[in-house]
Amino acid sequence: MTSTQKDQHGARSQRSQEADKPHRRKGEKTYSCDECGKDFTRGGDLKRHQLIHSGVKPYSCDLCGKSFTRAESLKTHQFLHSRFKPYSCELCGKSFTRAGHLKTHQLIHSGIKLYTCDLCGKSFTLAVGLRRHRLIHSRFKPYSCDECGKYFTRGGDLKRHQLIHSGVRPYSCDLCKKSFTQAGSLKTHQLIHSGFKPYSCELCGKSFTRAGGLKKHQLIHSGVKPYSCDECGKYFTRGGCLKKHQLIHSGFKPYSCELCGKSFTQAESLKTHQLIHSGFKPYSCELCGKCFTRAGGLKKHQLIHSRFKPYSCDLCGKPFTRAGDLKKHQLIHSGVKPYSCDLGGKSFTQAGDLKKTPTHPQWS
Repeated sequence: MTSTQKDQHGARSQRSQEADKPHRRKGEKTYSCDECGKDFTRGGDLKRHQLIHSGVKPYSCDLCGKSFTRAESLKTHQFLHSRFKPYSCELCGKSFTRAGHLKTHQLIHSGIKLYTCDLCGKSFTLAVGLRRHRLIHSRFKPYSCDECGKYFTRGGDLKRHQLIHSGVRPYSCDLCKKSFTQAGSLKTHQLIHSGFKPYSCELCGKSFTRAGGLKKHQLIHSGVKPYSCDECGKYFTRGGCLKKHQLIHSGFKPYSCELCGKSFTQAESLKTHQLIHSGFKPYSCELCGKCFTRAGGLKKHQLIHSRFKPYSCDLCGKPFTRAGDLKKHQLIHSGVKPYSCDLGGKSFTQAGDLKKTPTHPQWS
């Protein structure tokens, strides 16, 4: 066999071997991770992915100490500290460090949500959003907080939660000085001061700064309250509201005011209370000039001027602007007076009436 014939034979043999290999179509994901089952089109992508499971993160940020498995991920992260965001959205003005993040963001404005959950029907603009959402239905929460025992479906959610326990709040609002653990929480808060509320309820007209706030509000109109308290039977539209309510029955009030000693079940309630001592009342009524520490207090007050009293007593017909006021009034008809004065023995339906009496120790 001549050298030319040998070369031709070798070439045919190589082509035959290539033909014997399983044919892989373009875009097909033939490389699979043994740890989590995620599929990849290239072996290199699989190797990079496997670094996540190894737990090895040799690249760390000098500014915040966060570690990464790849140098590329560290470089991307360092853009956050530079605060250089050259890519901005023409519709809402939001800026991004990378063009890819801007493109992903623009899908929100398109309104297209191609990915739908088979279990609850909720739709998402991105496939990754649907994947994250499905973890909720699985109820698999492998990440737990060492401080309070709360469980999470994702490691990132646990890390964000742990910032609460650290007490570090580096992001503060220039207008009201309220501090936050995350920059995103600060941005969300700043919408309150802007007064811009693009999401409004079709049933009652109430407006919200975020779509999530509107969705939560709409549950009130639905009348569906699937969460009930085992102690008192009170029903709630959301599980989170039930958990907060149950703290009342526990009697555990770990948050106390350093100025007056009053205790609270939640840190949020303590912060709201502390505004009273600060004397800062940024919300004022345009009709009478009365000032309030919170926007909610102003809204409740404005109902007085409207003279709209939708809540009336079935026994005496007295109308009220708020349901809470009606409940307090109904105690009068019940005859129950659980609050009694230690000095004079007089009993009252409400604790507030007891404090008003001149014979009470606080008046002496």
